[in-house]
Amino acid sequence: MSERLNVIVAGLIGQYPIGGVTWDYVQYLLGLRALGHKVWYIEDSEQWPYNPDENGCGREARYNVEYLAGVMGRFDLADRWSYRFPGGSLPSGEVFPERLYGLSPERRRQVIAHADVLINVSSGIGDPLRYRDVPRLVYVDTDPVFTQIRAVQDPRFRAHLDAHDAHFTYGECPSHAVPDTGHHWRPMRKPIAIDQWDPSRARRDVFTTVMNWTSYGDVTWNGRGYGQKDQEFLRFLDLPALAAPHIFELAIGGGITRRAPRDVLVERGWRLVDPLTRCAGLDDYRRYIETSKGEWTVAKNAYVEGRSGWFSGRSACYLAAGNPVVVQDTGFSPPLPTGVGIVAFNTLEQAVVGVREVASHWRHHSRAAREIAEAYFDAGRLTSRLLDDVSSSSPHAAAAAVQRGPTP
Repeated sequence: MSERLNVIVAGLIGQYPIGGVTWDYVQYLLGLRALGHKVWYIEDSEQWPYNPDENGCGREARYNVEYLAGVMGRFDLADRWSYRFPGGSLPSGEVFPERLYGLSPERRRQVIAHADVLINVSSGIGDPLRYRDVPRLVYVDTDPVFTQIRAVQDPRFRAHLDAHDAHFTYGECPSHAVPDTGHHWRPMRKPIAIDQWDPSRARRDVFTTVMNWTSYGDVTWNGRGYGQKDQEFLRFLDLPALAAPHIFELAIGGGITRRAPRDVLVERGWRLVDPLTRCAGLDDYRRYIETSKGEWTVAKNAYVEGRSGWFSGRSACYLAAGNPVVVQDTGFSPPLPTGVGIVAFNTLEQAVVGVREVASHWRHHSRAAREIAEAYFDAGRLTSRLLDDVSSSSPHAAAAAVQRGPTP
């Protein structure tokens, strides 16, 4: 797209102030800016923010706002962000008022009034009707299968999706296991700012991943259950013993709905580290990935059973760092090339073979990993394609932009 647009990206950097989540959203901004678009970040999820220092919901938003301000400053976006704290009360009875941080209220209104597109990633905007003056509201689904099932079971969430003009999903492959929500879901991948990832770092001789045992509850649709990552991981507990002497390290959270069986994992040969110690910040997370030999990981059971074609943004960061990935197949081939750089598996035996193949021909796989990242995950290319798709389906957006004039 040659036209330069005013683009708002909405995400959850302040809501979940940890390195991996931050990279998920900031790379949209970097990709769009590299194309010459004017970008702003607005967060208005209507959720009470998570504070990792308190291992749960914080008392208020100070920690989250300071983190978000630091991130935006790092990428020369210090005057281009806004965070709305929804306010509310704690069980103690303390009441906290709604507050806006970052852009002044007047400047925030101007940015919204002159925006051409708002890209709402993972419901970083909780109530899209607040932003209905923007000509094109775009929803990006980062959690395929779960999102579509929720849409047909939860009328309020369905209304949330309906308020958007275009819909994209990280589930690249349509599947009969996923209900039809009535929306036109366009395929999308996690954008990666390739130049932010260094493929020349010295590596440890360890396969790693960053994961939660569980993130939220399982779901059922059409008599079939769709679960979390723990359900798949249990099938591969014996990998360290079968793939010895290769070492496998998990930067693993405890789990939300079910707790990780840490003693069992250690007994089976998995090395465990605390993600909030080893890879909590932007640089820590990036360093952890860059200094790994590669990634080995499973996917959420829903992604596997739903054959969604989902591919992890974290795995894409490994690729950008020149680190091959041995990852559970969710149906992401043929949209992505596999066999070299990306090695897919379905069974324990295939996982063992994949690890040994990557370890034996690491340089070959490393070169391919970086090449795949550049060809398939480049943030500029993916965000440009998104805007092209939105523009082609919305002939009124350009006219509306002309009528409003340039951003002051």
